[in-house]
Amino acid sequence: MLVLAAAASGCSTVRFAYENADAYVRWKAGSYVSLQGDDAEELDDRIDEFHLWHRKNELPKYVKLAQEAARRFADGLSRQDLLWGYDAAREQARESLRKAAEFAAPLLDRLTPEQAAQIERRIAEENRQFYRDNLRGSERDRRRKRARLAVDRLEDWVGKLTQAQVERVREWSERAPLLGELRDRDRKRLQKDVMVIIRARQAKARLAARVSEWERGREPAFVAAIDAGRDQYFAMLIDVDRTFTPEQRARALGLMRRYAEDFEALSVR
Repeated sequence: MLVLAAAASGCSTVRFAYENADAYVRWKAGSYVSLQGDDAEELDDRIDEFHLWHRKNELPKYVKLAQEAARRFADGLSRQDLLWGYDAAREQARESLRKAAEFAAPLLDRLTPEQAAQIERRIAEENRQFYRDNLRGSERDRRRKRARLAVDRLEDWVGKLTQAQVERVREWSERAPLLGELRDRDRKRLQKDVMVIIRARQAKARLAARVSEWERGREPAFVAAIDAGRDQYFAMLIDVDRTFTPEQRARALGLMRRYAEDFEALSVR
């Protein structure tokens, strides 16, 4: 839900995305496993319960986070600011994953072997898509693609980047480690752990802890690469932040403040 809101542009889009997030979750769940009768109704009820929990408990936190992010950004970014944002986002994701797993667990513990196999087939499809999106092509092509995505994300916030700002993003992408292969192995490691839990019908006992502690068991090489990549990404953001024009900074601040207003309005409905 946070991703849906953060990716949207404009007040009405954020509110529309959040208000319809439950429908998206139903559609997404249906792409993994087919449920019928009472199980389908229970899934609807549990999605509604999670949405209500998220609105009541998490959106007020998003209001404060957006307000604090705007305050920090207004003064110019520091490494401490970026670490604060990184840690805050991880903590919000951890809380929501844990709660979602708790709501889903009773249903997952009743899945048949055939339904578990259906989930595995869907996971395999998503892994093939991950390969197409992140691992296909030469290293040079993947670095160029990463730079374009980073430019697009920055321009969503601040508007058109200057040529010097674009060049700094490209420089980062040329130097920072590519994580695709390591991410692919890490995704499959976690997917395997989750499927073991589902097939053993131990979701109520083990799933919430496993998905909320997604980093547990990672390859040391992946941990090191993440740390190095984050440091280089933060350095790039700080450099680009120092070159933002007043208009660029004002645009981003306006979006952050509108997000805070949207989250606050949504949390009281």
